[in-house]
Amino acid sequence: MNLIAEITSRTEYIQVAGVLVSFEVLGVKNNRRAVGQLKDKTGFLELAWFQGINWVQKNLTTGSSYLVYGKVTFYQGRPQIIHPEIELWTEEKQDGKSHLEPIYPTTEKLKAKGLGGRQIGKLTQRLLQLVREKDLPENLPEKILSQMRLMNRSEAYRNIHFPPGITIYEQAVKRLKFEELFVAQLRMNLLKSQRHRYSKGVLFDKVGELFNTFYNKYLPFELTGAQKKVIKEIRSDTAKGLQMNRLLQGDVGSGKTIVAVMIMLLAVDNGYQCCLMAPTEILAQQHFNTISKLLGHVPVSVQLLTGSVKATLRKKIVQQLADGTLDILTGTHAVIEESVQFKNLGLVIIDEQHRFGVEQRAKLWEKGEPYPHILVMTATPIPRTLAMTAYGDLDYSVIDELPPGRQPVITVHRYETHRNNVMNFIRTEIDKGRQAYIIFPLIEESEKMDYENLMKGYENVKAYFPEPKYWISMVHGRQPSQQKETNMQRFVKGDTQIMVSTTVIEVGVDVPNATVMVIESAEKFGLSQLHQLRGRVGRGSEKSYCILLSGVKLSNDARERIRTMVSTNNGFEIAEKDLELRGPGDIEGTRQSGMLNFKLASIVNDRSLLETARQMSFDLLESDPDLVSAENLQLKSFLKQQKGDRIWSIIS
Repeated sequence: MNLIAEITSRTEYIQVAGVLVSFEVLGVKNNRRAVGQLKDKTGFLELAWFQGINWVQKNLTTGSSYLVYGKVTFYQGRPQIIHPEIELWTEEKQDGKSHLEPIYPTTEKLKAKGLGGRQIGKLTQRLLQLVREKDLPENLPEKILSQMRLMNRSEAYRNIHFPPGITIYEQAVKRLKFEELFVAQLRMNLLKSQRHRYSKGVLFDKVGELFNTFYNKYLPFELTGAQKKVIKEIRSDTAKGLQMNRLLQGDVGSGKTIVAVMIMLLAVDNGYQCCLMAPTEILAQQHFNTISKLLGHVPVSVQLLTGSVKATLRKKIVQQLADGTLDILTGTHAVIEESVQFKNLGLVIIDEQHRFGVEQRAKLWEKGEPYPHILVMTATPIPRTLAMTAYGDLDYSVIDELPPGRQPVITVHRYETHRNNVMNFIRTEIDKGRQAYIIFPLIEESEKMDYENLMKGYENVKAYFPEPKYWISMVHGRQPSQQKETNMQRFVKGDTQIMVSTTVIEVGVDVPNATVMVIESAEKFGLSQLHQLRGRVGRGSEKSYCILLSGVKLSNDARERIRTMVSTNNGFEIAEKDLELRGPGDIEGTRQSGMLNFKLASIVNDRSLLETARQMSFDLLESDPDLVSAENLQLKSFLKQQKGDRIWSIIS
C-alpha cells in the first residue's frame, strides 16, 4: 500500500486507499468525462474516466473510502490515474482481515465483456481451487528448499495470488524468483559444462614461427598485463582439443584487435584459416587495414570480403579460401553466404556481436568441421549481472586496462545556448592542428527528419567554419558506400578538419589526431552509445574532449545519463548505470530470449538472489554433473519438459 505523497515522476503503477472527496461528470455527449478526487492523509490524487461513465457515476459515492490501483500519469503537474481499478475500502479490509488484494491487468475491450481486474481475480481464485498439488509438482531438490528456507512450489503459486498476509506473499515471491534464476543458471552451466567435457574442437598444439616472429620483431608496442592474460586464456582453451566459445570484452581503445591478430597467427601456425566478421563495411575495412598493416612483414595472406567487392576479386577470394591459400578473411555478412567455403576454418572472430542475429553467427560457425573456435568481441562493457545471465554459458575474458599513454577523455555538458563557445573551442583545437567530430542523432523511425536535421546541422557548421580555410567531411547512411568511404578517408588522412556524421562512425574509425567529439542532442542518445562515440577521441597522446550538447529541457533519465558520462570514463560503471536505467530487456540485443525473460525476477533488483542461485547451480553440477542422482531427477525431468528452441548459445 502506498501513500499519495510517495508518487514521483518515476512512479509507474500505484495502489492507494483514501476517501473520494469529490466526483463530477463534465462535458456533453461524446466528450463526456468523469473526474474524481481521492484524498488520503498525505495529499490528493485525481481519478479520470472517459468510458463507462454511467456505471462509474452509479457505483461511486463521495465520502466513501476506496482502494484504487492504476498507472500514474501527470496532468498540469498533478498526478492522476485514468480508468483506475477501484473498489470499496471496507472496515474489514482496513483492519487487516483481507489486507492484500490481487490486481490483474485488463483492457478496455475485456472490461466491456465483463472481464475487469476483479472478474479475472475471481476466475483465478476458482481455477486455483481446482488445481491439485500434484498439478504443480516440486522441481527443486529438498536440500536447496531447506537451505534457502523456501516454501514448496504449489504453496508459492497459491500465495502469490491470494496470500493471507504480506509476509507469506513475500515468501512466495522469493520462492518463485529463486526458481526462475536458479533454473536459468542451471541450464547455462549445464551447456558450459557439457561443452567443456564433450565438444570436439580443432587443436592448436604449438606456438609457431609466425606468432613468435611477430611477437619478438613486429609487435608495435608492449602488451598490457590484461592483454597477456587474455592471450594465455585463449591459448589454454585452444590447446585442449575442445571447442572454445569465449566472450572477450574490453572498453573502447583497450586493444582487443591486437589480441585477435595474435590468436589468428596462432591458428595459421597450426595450419588453419581464420575469419573475422564485423557488422558494417566501415568496421570491416578498418579491421582489414589494421591487420594488413600489423602483418605487413609477416608471410600471411589477408583479404577483405564485403558486399561492394567486385565480382572478379570476389571469385578470386572464394577460390583462395577453398584451396587453402588464403589465411585470414575479414568481412561483413558477405562471408556467411553459401558460396563462401573454407578449406580448413579453425578460428571465427565476431566483432560487436550484438549487431548480428544468432542465425547469422550459426552459418559462419557451421563452415568448419570440426567446429572452429569462437571468439566473440564487444567494446560495449557488459554489467556483471547481465554477463552472468545472458552470457553465462560462455567463457569470459576482460581487458580491463588501457594501453600506456592513453589519457582519459575530458567530458563536459553544454546547453544549446552555449553553441558559440563550443564552436570557438573547436576552432582553437583545429588551429593547433587537431581534428573534430560533430555527431547528430539517428532515430530510425524518422529517416527523413534525421536527414533534414543532419543537412541543416552541416550548413550550420559550414557557417562557423567556411571554406577554403576549413574543410568538412560529411558521412551518413544515405550515401553510396564509395562516397562514404571517400569522405571517411579524407578525414582519416587529415584532408578535412571536421567530420559531420550520424552514428555510423560509432565504431570503426581510428584517427589519433581527432581530439574533440561534439555530440548534438546528447539527450537523445543512450549511455552505451554516448560512451562508444566518446571512444572515437583520446586515441592519440594529446588531451581530448567530449562535449555533450543538449537542449535546456531534459528528462530525469537524460539528466542522469549526462551526469554519468561527465563523472566517469569507466565503461563498466557506465554499463551498470545503463542497466539500472533501461533494464535488461533493452540491453540484451540479439541474445537468445529466455535467459532474461523472467516473469518475476530482476537482474537489477535481485542481484543477491542471482549470485546465490548461480553459486548453488555450480555446487549442484560439481557434485552431479549429469543430474542422475535420485534427489535431482525431478529437476532433470523439469528441464526436459521446458519447451525450448534450438540452443543457439553454443555458437555464442
